[in-house]
Amino acid sequence: MPPLILLPPSEKKAPGGVGVPWHEAGQSFAELDDARREVIAALDDAMGAPLEARAKLLGVGAANVERATIANRRVDTAPTLPAIVRYTGVLYDALDAESLPARLRKRLDEQVVIFSGLWGAVRPSDPIPDYKLKMGAALPDLGKPSRCWKPHLTNALSAAASGTVWDLLPNEHAVAWDPTIAGHRIRARFLDDVEKNGDRTLVAVSHWNKLLKGALVRHLLEHRLDEPDGLVDFAHPQGYTYRPDLTTTSGNTTDIALVSVR
Repeated sequence: MPPLILLPPSEKKAPGGVGVPWHEAGQSFAELDDARREVIAALDDAMGAPLEARAKLLGVGAANVERATIANRRVDTAPTLPAIVRYTGVLYDALDAESLPARLRKRLDEQVVIFSGLWGAVRPSDPIPDYKLKMGAALPDLGKPSRCWKPHLTNALSAAASGTVWDLLPNEHAVAWDPTIAGHRIRARFLDDVEKNGDRTLVAVSHWNKLLKGALVRHLLEHRLDEPDGLVDFAHPQGYTYRPDLTTTSGNTTDIALVSVR
């Protein structure tokens, strides 16, 4: 069983598409299709709300509400792009999937699962249309997608997650599955070693967290790591190195740290 890598989607997405609608092309985890249709229907209903309510639900400014509304209304009929092409945020820019050699592109699709508020989970090659829905948004009559998806994703991932799982999800997405099903779950955090008041201290990186994860994913794919010790020789382009002395383990979860001296 190859190591599984869990990633969030990106808020930023490429527009348009050239593929047939998602339900005609099919996606991975077909057992999620009924739940997908339920979430799509709830989102479509929510797009009939007043502008202010839609802006709050979608987490966008007033100027972008109508574009997001139109995209959400057309989810079932809109042309698609592979998820790895559709998502264009900083993590995916850093991952730069197009530059991966063919063997790693194959591993990317085998090992990476992207959590999504609308789709539940997709593989990088799965066709998806443009849309706007956060995992933590509250849909009328349905609630947060994360709650809706949790039993479905836990069941759908039960086999694939039986080995090592690199859980690179933010909290908003991490609550959408039960990590106790993982054989060995590994979470990574990036820390800056900085000077404060004359002392060295470790500070969690927040702003560039997604950028830093993109390079880590490339390394995980190249080496198919199933243990964090494989990161000892990892040369992160931003200067972060694995610090084994900061590793902690509780139950099936190992938390590791990559640190850069600033």
